[in-house]
Amino acid sequence: MTDAQLIRVRWGVRGALVLGVATSVAANVLHAQPNPISQAIAAWPPLALLLTVELISRIPVHHRTLAAVRLAATASIAGIAAWVSYWHMAGVAARYGETGAAPYLIPLSVDGLVVVASVCLVELTGRITAQSGEPVTAADTAPDSTADTSPDTTADAPEPPARKRTRTSRRSTATAVARMRARHPDMSTREIAGRLGVTDRTVRRHLSAATT
Repeated sequence: MTDAQLIRVRWGVRGALVLGVATSVAANVLHAQPNPISQAIAAWPPLALLLTVELISRIPVHHRTLAAVRLAATASIAGIAAWVSYWHMAGVAARYGETGAAPYLIPLSVDGLVVVASVCLVELTGRITAQSGEPVTAADTAPDSTADTSPDTTADAPEPPARKRTRTSRRSTATAVARMRARHPDMSTREIAGRLGVTDRTVRRHLSAATT
């Protein structure tokens, strides 16, 4: 999947997470005493979980110890939110007519949705980050004969295919973007992204880093 597709999927997952948290908040508020302080206290655990998931999915960590600490903290917050929300939602379901095992099973569907959406959101963000920094392959950096028919006097001299494949497979995305900009200074970032098979945002980021 491309970066754009993964980003669209991530927005869908984020929407599912917000829906699960909103359901949990509504149940907690309905179960609380009818005053703003009690309702705010009851609504806080699922909101804290939502904020925590957003933080760990958006902010990268480059140290294993810090990553383990924040994952452990997230798991603790998730456990607290699940425990509190479970009994609040079970009480609300029973109050509004659910009988038998239903009041005790319905909260599990909400908590399960929140857990799955949280894990998927973190996984998708990590995949998007890793994919945007992947090295460019030979297929990505191969010249596009249909789009560029004019001779390129600054191109490298021909070299043996085996050696060329080895060298191009080691080029980073930043190097490929810089070379394309140098060869075609009038080409837009969108056109460069299309040539290299990366996103427009990735091209702009590498060009900005090269000028600083």
